This record gives sequence, structure tokens and C-alpha cells, in this order.
Amino acid sequence: MSSAATETRPLPMEGRDSFQFLGFTRARAIFFLAFVVVVVVSPLAVYPIFLMKVYCFIIFACAYNLLLGYTGLMSFGHAAFFGMGAYLCGYAATQWGLPVGLAVLAGTAYAGLLGLVFGWIAIRRQGLYFGMITLALAQMVYFVALKAPFTGGEDGIQSVPRGTLFGLVDLSSNMALYWTLSVILLAVLVFYNRIVHSPFGQVLRAIRNNPDRTKSLGVDVDRFKLLSFVISAALSGFAASLKTVLFGIATLTDVSLNISTEVVLINLVGGIGTIFGPVVGSYVILMLEQFMAPYGPWVLLIQGIVFMLFVLIFRQGIVGELQKRLKTHL
Repeated sequence: MSSAATETRPLPMEGRDSFQFLGFTRARAIFFLAFVVVVVVSPLAVYPIFLMKVYCFIIFACAYNLLLGYTGLMSFGHAAFFGMGAYLCGYAATQWGLPVGLAVLAGTAYAGLLGLVFGWIAIRRQGLYFGMITLALAQMVYFVALKAPFTGGEDGIQSVPRGTLFGLVDLSSNMALYWTLSVILLAVLVFYNRIVHSPFGQVLRAIRNNPDRTKSLGVDVDRFKLLSFVISAALSGFAASLKTVLFGIATLTDVSLNISTEVVLINLVGGIGTIFGPVVGSYVILMLEQFMAPYGPWVLLIQGIVFMLFVLIFRQGIVGELQKRLKTHL
């Protein structure tokens, strides 16, 4: 076969299926529609505020999974994008007087810009060195958040108003905010699936599987890594901005190392490199935290045990094990 033919051969598509629904294959479409039903009926049995927190973390976990599961880059510093997105959203709403929609966009854009800077520095290294650089940068951001006047230090930015969305939806109502966040979440899942299964997503998978071979085919590997990093950072800031609107506060917790480790655990439990792994993982981990909250430090012990179990026994996560048994792609 000629070299030209080799260079123009399309990258293999995972989970080909003639059936398509919003870009999903049949199996993913069924899972997606089932999740839509869960979103619709959940407020009847579960406190909406908790559900909205889960939805914010699903978006955050999707952002991280794009980088880890599909690009093969393990960052230990995503709390920097999550936390600074939350801070800027809160600051824009309280100090600049921006409406909630623009404040969320401001937090998203700032996280993406921060991701551009961090990515430009970090993608020059691979593996553990990449992770350590992101961790070091995130710890620097934590120090800035602790000392900078605009973050409020240990008090954080409080009393962030929910306001109205485009002057039409009064977000001060929990149920109005719930349905708004639900629509946003479902739209993000469709967008996330579209990215992963686009030609861009295929290149990311090729980089994850064999970066040297991908580079030999003429792909600018560093440019694609950087773009993936920026998208992941921006989506993380978007999730944090929504969380700030939900709770009306941005604090040091949002930029702490615990957030970075939690999003890793969510993806590990749900299934790294799967579309719906972040969904399942977020429900499992946040419900575990919710029900174990009265036991204080025992939550960390339980999380550690869960982490070890999934590393040693269920290495593909819940969704990964499920798709292996069903021989499909979720």
C-alpha cells in the first residue's frame, strides 16, 4: 500500500452503528433517553439542590474525561480551572453587576484562558511529569486564591445572585433553576458526545493510543493536545460557574486539591473513556458523600476503599464493565 493511501486512511470509528439519534449510536441513545427520564422524574423523590450539584459535577467530570479518557493526559490540577471559573463568575455577578448568563460565560472564558496558559506549559511533558506540572500550577493558583483580595480569602465570594436568565426565567426559584440546569446538562452531553465522535475526537484517540505514530502521519500532536486541554479547562470553568450560581458562593474548596482528586475518582468509578461514565460516577460518588456526611472523616476512608477496589478489581469502571458485558459502546 502506498504511503499516500496510508496517510489518507480515516481513523477507525468506535461503536459504528447505522442508527443515529443526536449523534448517538443505538446503545448510547437508549442510555441517553433513559437518563432524560431520570432527570425528569428525579425531583419527585430527591432534593433538587442535591441533584443540581450532581449535574454540575457531571459536566466537570465530562470535561476531565475528555482530557484523560480520550487524549490520554492525566491532570492533577483541574481544580485550578474549576475554582477560578467559580471565582470569576461570582466576582462578575457581584462586583461587575453582570447578569447570570454573562457571569457564567465570563467564568468559562477565564477558565479556558487559564487552560491555554497551563496547557502551553504542561503539554511539553508526558506521563507523570505532565501530571506533576499541572499539580504544581494548581497549587500556585490555590495560593493566589488564598491571598488575592478579589477572591475574599477564606471567606470566599458570597451572596452571588441568581438573577434571571435572559430576563425570562427567574432562577431564584429552585425548580426553575433545576429545569434550566437539566437542559444545559443534556445539551452538554450531546456536545460532549459530538466532540468525542467527530474527526477531532478520532485524532485525540489516536494521540492517546500512539502519539508517535500519529505524529508520523503529519498530525500536529501538541496543537491537538493543547486544544483538548483548553476545551477541558473551559468546560470545567463552566461547571463551576453553574455551581456558583446554584449555591451563591465561591470558596477555597472549589480550588483545592480535593476537587482534583474527586473528579479523578468520579471518572475511575464511572468508566474512563466512556460517554456516560461521568454520569454514573458522579451519582455514585456524590451520593456516597451525601449519605456518609454525618460520619465526618469516615467519608475519606470509604472513598479510599472505593478507589482501591476500582483500581484493583473494576479497572474499567461501572460503565466500562457494563459495555464489556453487553459488547457495546457507552
